[in-house]
Amino acid sequence: MKSDLVIVYHRQPYEEVEVDGQIVLRENKSPNGIVPTMKSFFGQVSTASWIAWKLAEDTNNPDFERVIEIDDTYGKYRVSRLPLRAEQVSSFYHVSSKEAFWPILHSFKEKYNYDPVDWPAFREVNWAFAEAAAAEANDDAVIWIHDYNLWLVPGYVRQLKPNAKIAFFHHTPFPSADLFNVLPWREEILRSLLACDIVGFHIPRYAANFASAARSLTSADVTRTAVVSEEMTPVGTALSERTVPVRLEHEGHEVIVHSNPVGTNFDYIEECARAEDVKEKIEEIRAEIGDLRLIVSVARTDYTKGNIEQLETYERLLERRPELHGKIRLMHVSVGANRSMTAYEEVQRSIEEISGRINGRFGSFEWQPVSLISTAIPFRDLIAYYRVADICWITPLCDGLNLVASEYCAARTDGSGRLILSEFAGCAILLNGAIPVNPFSHASMNSAIDQALDMEDEEARGRMALLRKSSKSFDVGAWTRGQLEVFEEARRGVAERARA
Repeated sequence: MKSDLVIVYHRQPYEEVEVDGQIVLRENKSPNGIVPTMKSFFGQVSTASWIAWKLAEDTNNPDFERVIEIDDTYGKYRVSRLPLRAEQVSSFYHVSSKEAFWPILHSFKEKYNYDPVDWPAFREVNWAFAEAAAAEANDDAVIWIHDYNLWLVPGYVRQLKPNAKIAFFHHTPFPSADLFNVLPWREEILRSLLACDIVGFHIPRYAANFASAARSLTSADVTRTAVVSEEMTPVGTALSERTVPVRLEHEGHEVIVHSNPVGTNFDYIEECARAEDVKEKIEEIRAEIGDLRLIVSVARTDYTKGNIEQLETYERLLERRPELHGKIRLMHVSVGANRSMTAYEEVQRSIEEISGRINGRFGSFEWQPVSLISTAIPFRDLIAYYRVADICWITPLCDGLNLVASEYCAARTDGSGRLILSEFAGCAILLNGAIPVNPFSHASMNSAIDQALDMEDEEARGRMALLRKSSKSFDVGAWTRGQLEVFEEARRGVAERARA
């Protein structure tokens, strides 16, 4: 049976684990995260499918079923698994997406590497995703494609399924036109996105940048703008916009441009924070750190995340304020990315070197200033650390959204805690009450950590009340409702055009 909703994403919608020599498919442990969030849409339709890739030595005869039926707490759905060779995954994802697209999307032009890109291979993989999506979709299905490594899929799907409602959601920033246009494939990418009925972004700035890039290279024109809601227009924030394009027209086709930030599962995090096992972990952490004030920072190892700049700020803090020696600890969680990529290896090496230098310069037998953790912490344990931490320090140089900041706010059921947040994280325009920081400025970074450490409890509680209200307003439920509304809007538009 063909599906009403087809989600196209590179990751499979479950975890593969080996049990007694057999591969078992397990539902994601936590309902918090992008995969469970997207799976929640299956409950809104009669039939649904998910398209993902899976490694295969022989793509013509893979050692797994191409299409399988899943029945879990999210309902019944099909998963179409594209067999890709390791070299295909490396080419389309690790090289094209991470070495060419990623630095441009995050405005790191100096990191851009065009030479190793195999564009025909990128097209080939995107075409395979499009074919699989078209095969699963009924004639008027919603085909929902996710993220920049599948940029060409919308254009291919439009060729294969002309009447489908095609939606695309960008989980990263979208850069200004002058940066995006560094990509030699820019027009092909934009024309594919303009084949969509809906193109979605986290925040208005990214939507505005997309419209600007589209206008710079095609005949696309903005036909409607809207005033950005007051909740998303904090005064003076680097990423704020007062108005945003909401409609584009390209060659007679209307495109809805949608700004809708993905949120955390606020209620689930609150529930975890109050659970007995988490309370026990909280007491365990407090017993271990004693009277130390804990600063927590959680990010992937990536040059966009500001890991190095943050550690250097912490080193300057210990130089400037010797009275803090033996009284604070930074738990810097930097989860290693793909080790085969040189840029990430260099960042990880620098993180380890600076952390070791700080501990060597300032530490003692009784006190370790930095606790560096390079592996993922189980989510419930992480919530316990959020509850203990006096300060959550989130300072990316550029970040599409950043859910760690919202998770911290949701976990603070005690109403306490302080959040330092980079102005260049997408969530900075949403989380009212954070201490804003410009991670490119030593003075700003120094001032923000001082402000957080010296802040009186009354002010901290007032700020956290605002932060929790904001985090709750932009939770995963709000994102889901926003997406369903825009899907319905696209359906009405298609129906009206058919009657005209």
